[in-house]
Amino acid sequence: MKLQDDLKNTDQLLQLTKDFSSEFLSGIDYVAADKAVTLSVEKNIPVQGLGGAAALELFKQRYGSSIAAAVGPRYWGFVTGGVTPASLMGDWITSTIDLNASDKSSAAYYIETETIALLKQLFRLPEDFIGAFVSGATMSNFTGLALGRQWLGKQRGIDIGRDGMAGLQNLTVVSCTPHSSVSKSMAMLGLGRNNIVKLPSLPNRESVNIAALRDYLDAHADQPVIFSASAGTVNTVDFDDLAALAVLKKEYNFWLHIDAAFGGFAACSDRYKHLLEGWEFADSITIDAHKWLNVPYDAAMIFSRHPELHVEVFQNAGAAYLGDPAEQFNYINYIPENSRRQRALPAWFSLMAYGLDGYREIVETNVQLAQELGALLDNDPQFTLLSPVRMCVVCFTLNVPSDIQEEAVNKFLNALNATGVVCMTRTVYGGQPGIRAALVNWRTAQEDVAVAYQTMKEVAAATLNQYSYA
Repeated sequence: MKLQDDLKNTDQLLQLTKDFSSEFLSGIDYVAADKAVTLSVEKNIPVQGLGGAAALELFKQRYGSSIAAAVGPRYWGFVTGGVTPASLMGDWITSTIDLNASDKSSAAYYIETETIALLKQLFRLPEDFIGAFVSGATMSNFTGLALGRQWLGKQRGIDIGRDGMAGLQNLTVVSCTPHSSVSKSMAMLGLGRNNIVKLPSLPNRESVNIAALRDYLDAHADQPVIFSASAGTVNTVDFDDLAALAVLKKEYNFWLHIDAAFGGFAACSDRYKHLLEGWEFADSITIDAHKWLNVPYDAAMIFSRHPELHVEVFQNAGAAYLGDPAEQFNYINYIPENSRRQRALPAWFSLMAYGLDGYREIVETNVQLAQELGALLDNDPQFTLLSPVRMCVVCFTLNVPSDIQEEAVNKFLNALNATGVVCMTRTVYGGQPGIRAALVNWRTAQEDVAVAYQTMKEVAAATLNQYSYA
């Protein structure tokens, strides 16, 4: 039986896997940052099975040439970090020991508890915050808004977690420049994605106009409100004024959720930590680990100051074998998932391996490189910056007439990504079609910015020549 054969040859299979991984990572600079993939999908399971070694060979034949360098230094598309060497170690061990992170009787519970404590130090969050790992920023936002929904219901005398939402009306979430995962979470929570109230931003910013928020709160003084703040928008890494929001919380009755998926890493740097001043007064905070923490997918954290609301929403009621939710802390009663991969261990390895100074260096280096790229584009007549480079994202467009801008941007970006040198994504900012480059990978260095910019210049010139507009 192939399974028994593989058991006898486990060391050999692990060595083959290590060899494949080492070869891929050692050549990461020469793997295309983006690839257009179109594959036929085999839908038939083998009757007898191939065994692990043959399965690896089949994988390499079928998919090997289609794998892009998403962990590489010039993948600037989604806000995705790479995988630090230590976090890769932790991830391999996670799969090897295969502990259920929600089992309080195992070491996984203590690993997660310790890792959350380390992360609170990294982010300079107060001790009274509790935290837990979830799959990503979407599920973290979902959890924070679920807590806010529970709080909102209790303001009206209804335990939504217990009795549901029947009879409740005007359940709105207020925000300025929310990530799409906020409206997605609202849809999943029964709040409805159309029930988000978007307030105006400051001029040429993605940061909420605090005066407009105050006016809204005055006009809805008798209605509890959830406000979803941004601490690092995806287009321009703009921050709502968290210190001003903290002051407003003392005057008005609202739940403050902060989406700090990658902006929360400003706390790692003395240069940028001021952007988060006041976030310690938030009710719930989203931070993503597979972004600037540079650990493998999937991993994010939810932090909050309301453990009792967690239990009211997420408890496993009536499951005697899981214990009494009211008597002891257990992660399965604080987040949506019960069974979970041990997401904390890769983060623990990386935090222990590189420490506060290592993450400060990652953040500050990425920001410096983004600013250097922004300066190059700002001085190049082919490009126009759509926003100042605040941290790690460069938002720009082609310097062409508005009537051809969308078409030109699409042609430029398709051609740029097709080179494989660098990968970026489309966006719209201030009503203009644009491009965003997100630099959050620990590998990214000055030479990557140089080669990417040279390629951008060449592709832009070729694109503009099609319009006789070079």
